[in-house]
Amino acid sequence: MSDSGRKVLHIDCDCFFAAVEMRERPELRDIPLAIGGESDRRGVIATCNYPARQYGVRSAMSTASARRLCPDLMVIPGRMALYREVSASVMEILSEYSPLLEQVSVDEAYLELEPSQHANRIARQIRERVAHELGITVSVGAAPNKFLAKVASDWNKPNGQMVIPPEQVDDFVAALPVRKIPGVGPAFQKRLAAIGINTCAEARDWELKELVRRFGRGGVHLFQRCRGIDSRPLVMERTRKSVSVERTYAQDLTQHDACLAEVNDLYQRWRQRVARTAWQPEALAPFVKVKFADFTQTTLADVSEQATPEGFRRLLQDALQRDDKPVRLLGIGGRFPQISEQQLSLF
Repeated sequence: MSDSGRKVLHIDCDCFFAAVEMRERPELRDIPLAIGGESDRRGVIATCNYPARQYGVRSAMSTASARRLCPDLMVIPGRMALYREVSASVMEILSEYSPLLEQVSVDEAYLELEPSQHANRIARQIRERVAHELGITVSVGAAPNKFLAKVASDWNKPNGQMVIPPEQVDDFVAALPVRKIPGVGPAFQKRLAAIGINTCAEARDWELKELVRRFGRGGVHLFQRCRGIDSRPLVMERTRKSVSVERTYAQDLTQHDACLAEVNDLYQRWRQRVARTAWQPEALAPFVKVKFADFTQTTLADVSEQATPEGFRRLLQDALQRDDKPVRLLGIGGRFPQISEQQLSLF
């Protein structure tokens, strides 16, 4: 592996908003707790603690649905100013271990260490310091690249860590289900399962040319990740990663056909916006966004899909199947690729 000399950590705060609230009010620690809006105001769950997750409560779920699963769920409003303050303190701790720090979101970041630094020891120190100094917990994954570090940080949650050394990468990735690869969405999973690919080991049996023929850009992505390959550097400065458009409707759309009929107009607006960037539409990985009348929302992406009206319609059709409710907002977009057009042209 070309990046076997790298040591990348992925640090992920455990149920961050809820963890901060439990720190502020210890009496909330052992009861089902969620941060979000109340059901009488069409509220949505932003995050929840682990006792609530045992009932099936999840982020982006409507508060009404969450209460049906867990009648004793306590829902409190979020305090973003406080969460940003705690987040800044987490990032300050992380910056002491390496200047190569990429903050992905308010509760997630990557660190890249020097070859002489001991990844397992530093992961443990970070976890201990965050718990002691800030009163919350984080989970840490360490690996030779960002993809593997992110997978590893989710392995022993909450308040856990996992290190994947270079010599174990091949065996670890071989056993990994392809659904664990970021960018392999439900539709892509079904297409892969239809040809007998459920694990990375099974994906390795396919030649790159054949994967590209069947799945285009998604085939390149799969070929690389199923071998543990990810050469992305850490990004210390924020750069634009996607182009999207959306529309909120004065009257909710109640039929799937009516939603699908909106794609052409959205696509034309999106093309105009993409034209102001350096990218071509066909080089972008498409995604769709649906916000329902109760303000719950869902997004769906698939790296194997094409950013065409037909591709957006297929994604939207799948997204609409997730909930049978009137729709108040539709959006489409494309993410800047990690694989360049020049690389694809080689195949």
